[in-house]
Amino acid sequence: MRGGSRSPDKRRRKCLIVAAVLAALLLVAVLALALGLARRQDPDAFQQTFLRRCEAFKGYDCQNVWEAFTRAYVGRDPCRVPAEAYDPLIAAVPFVPACNRMMFWSKTSHVVHDFTEKKNCFITLEDTLLGFVLNNLTWCGKEGSRETFTTMCPSWRDCENNSVGSFWNRASAAFADVACGDVTAMLNGSLSTPFSSASIFGKIEDKLHERLSKRFAKRAARRITYGCKEVAQSRIQECSSNPETPCGDCW
Repeated sequence: MRGGSRSPDKRRRKCLIVAAVLAALLLVAVLALALGLARRQDPDAFQQTFLRRCEAFKGYDCQNVWEAFTRAYVGRDPCRVPAEAYDPLIAAVPFVPACNRMMFWSKTSHVVHDFTEKKNCFITLEDTLLGFVLNNLTWCGKEGSRETFTTMCPSWRDCENNSVGSFWNRASAAFADVACGDVTAMLNGSLSTPFSSASIFGKIEDKLHERLSKRFAKRAARRITYGCKEVAQSRIQECSSNPETPCGDCW
């Protein structure tokens, strides 16, 4: 209808279109708010996880352990947390030597931890208090803040001295330093490169001979021997599932 007023149908269609656009914008805003809330820092949840895991180990003041831990990174640039920042934490919770029972690994995490969970004859770093408490967690601080953050933290690839990587480097070195007796390492022999020289195992744990040489006289260090045995993964899994099989018979 030319030159006249708009028909009710056209006005209705326009209102419906406007209403649909407003609803879509509202939905986007709600989703953005939900995602923003999901990504917000929840320091209490992180601390509760830390303390709950810590309390699984008897004889430790977990609040003091938490405070020693946070002093390493809180208020610092998350890319400028050197491994030495965790020295007070390592001093507060020193690793206890477990002669003939210490196991290192690279690219075999699932197999190793399934084995140590079922067989109480070897321990890995992740079976110790610090390793257990912080396993699979992410954390960092920020300059000028007293909070702990668990999102938007730099990864291992973003910077060398990130909060998480520096902890594992320092803890791995301390764990290796108390190695004694027979030491076991489980690697993936099906890979052309069982471990990377840039990994924690390659940089720190594989240097056990050098670390022992510094700790003991050269004469004692020369008596350190090495052995390598190829064992099928199925054999390890079968052995770990049988509580009556001695650990020494697993390989």
